[in-house]
Amino acid sequence: MAQTKTILVTGATGQQGGAVAQSLLRQGQKIRVLTRNPDKAAKLAKAGAAVFKGDLTDKASLWDALQGVQGVFAMSTPFEAGMDAEVRQGTMLADMAMAAGVDQYVYTSVGSADRNTGIPHFETKWRVEQYIRQIGLPATILRPVWFMENFGTFCRPFILQGTLALPLRPDVKLQMIALKDIGEFGAAAFIRPEQFLGQAIDLAGDGLTMPEVVAHLSRTMGRQIQFRQVPDDQAKAAFGDDLAVMFKWFNEVGYSVDIPALHRRYGIPLTKFTEVIATADWARE
Repeated sequence: MAQTKTILVTGATGQQGGAVAQSLLRQGQKIRVLTRNPDKAAKLAKAGAAVFKGDLTDKASLWDALQGVQGVFAMSTPFEAGMDAEVRQGTMLADMAMAAGVDQYVYTSVGSADRNTGIPHFETKWRVEQYIRQIGLPATILRPVWFMENFGTFCRPFILQGTLALPLRPDVKLQMIALKDIGEFGAAAFIRPEQFLGQAIDLAGDGLTMPEVVAHLSRTMGRQIQFRQVPDDQAKAAFGDDLAVMFKWFNEVGYSVDIPALHRRYGIPLTKFTEVIATADWARE
């Protein structure tokens, strides 16, 4: 049986952090949650999480939450406070975890962060990755690709109107990962540190073209969903500069995770897109 550890999970009321928190609790680990709004963590608290009020900009609350933990699951987003703020938060959390003497720091970055993509929100995560290595923090870097669940959040308004509209060529296979799988890898990094410490791991569980995606969606939802490629010259207006650059990179380069090798090395089952949408509430609307 795995040794019980106490892990601070940042972003636990969101998608990635929530998946990691649930996986850790399910495997008998103790977790702490740092959140601006403790009410949002009520379900986690009921499941046994210790909830601390604060956020990644408040050093005092963060330091309090770090006391006595063996590990930290660290994540941040540029889409709330901006790119520079994400780097500041990421480096500050790494510094404080180092000062607190944590044994294992798991930072969730993004797939291909190390490949000089030129995508702004990939580059910020790469800067944080480099800083973590620079200060010698004992760490595992997880690099998830496109979330399968994005089709139920980011893309949901289009899909419910019958069209998936994205700036992707119809022949491009987009690698993707289920949030559940990120949770399993995140938890495993703490429970099996001997296998994960010092590793940077790109995570993907499936790869599909958009015509394949809408075919699966059509079958699951019981109605026809079409794919429409948004022209490059309209991508910035529709999605903003950052995401327009990302989709251009998807078309020209793209993720390159060896999915079978990932499963062989770590033994964690990888979820197919069809499995995710089969149980997704939004896909049954």
